[in-house]
Amino acid sequence: QVQLVESGGGLVQAGGSLRLSCAASGSIFSTNVMGWYRQAPGKQRELVATMTSGGITNYADSVKGRFTISRDNAKNTVALQMNSLKPEDTAVYYCYYVRSRAYWGQGTQVTVSS
Repeated sequence: QVQLVESGGGLVQAGGSLRLSCAASGSIFSTNVMGWYRQAPGKQRELVATMTSGGITNYADSVKGRFTISRDNAKNTVALQMNSLKPEDTAVYYCYYVRSRAYWGQGTQVTVSS
């Protein structure tokens, strides 16, 4: 089992920045993928950014150039720096870990006002 605990999020004006953090604990394998997904009201959950333990990143086109994912393998943490936020970034953001199966955090709300 893997537990994911998120922190960060909140309310910010358009153009502002927020930072999300996630700490993983439990049966963590050294080789894995961690990252972030989001779900806006009435929409499906979608990928935001992921990063392998080897440092390979994958970003949604909608966040490229604005969001940066990083991780600390020694601490089993992953972070998402979100800059130039837009109202369409408003969603619940979920931390994600996958090795043999996927695990999800409880979600943290990000609200961007116009």
